[in-house]
Amino acid sequence: MRELICDLPVDERPRERLLRHGADTLSDAELIAILLGSGVPGRNAIQVARELVAGDFHGLATREPTQLASVSGVGDAKAARVVAAFEVARRFANPRREPEQPVLDIVDFGGKLVTRCAHYRQERLGAAFLDSRGRLIREREIFVGSITSCVVSKREVITMAIEERAVKVIVFHNHPSGDSRPSAEDIQFTRHLSSAFDAIEVELVDHLVIGRNGFESMFEKRMY
Repeated sequence: MRELICDLPVDERPRERLLRHGADTLSDAELIAILLGSGVPGRNAIQVARELVAGDFHGLATREPTQLASVSGVGDAKAARVVAAFEVARRFANPRREPEQPVLDIVDFGGKLVTRCAHYRQERLGAAFLDSRGRLIREREIFVGSITSCVVSKREVITMAIEERAVKVIVFHNHPSGDSRPSAEDIQFTRHLSSAFDAIEVELVDHLVIGRNGFESMFEKRMY
């Protein structure tokens, strides 16, 4: 074999053959030669690659970068390219899957809200935005009111639901007085919000009112 790949006829050069005829037309050594990019005096990239492959890809894929770098004509940079290529192949074959978000449990969620919000001296309203299976997409604080009231426009809640692409929503707010019983204003707001959500095909799963020692579910109380 001639010393330089550029001395080969165009149809015999690995990179040109890959571009013209596809990667599947190349031998294992030729594919690795493309990753190496160049050889050393006396041996072109294909010859160096043949030494690396030495039988099959499996042995090459399991070698440490330092082992590859020690081969004459390879070095750290080329070894890193080869190792990176095999790692890409492994990840493609076995994609990492993120742990699936669990379905949000209202009792557990309400308990956490009590721990977090019961001491607030101002009334705050927030919402948990859920997907079609009831898994949490995002929780957002929507409004912070005065010591005695929290005036919120339905439009703000609906806008956030659309932004989060939510299919279901749990609204919650605290009572600084510590009383978790929904007020008449809470009930009216919730009924109007539920109707507005119906119009955009979003389900209001619940409205939780947080007190000092617990929470009330307006859905369970059939208040809307």
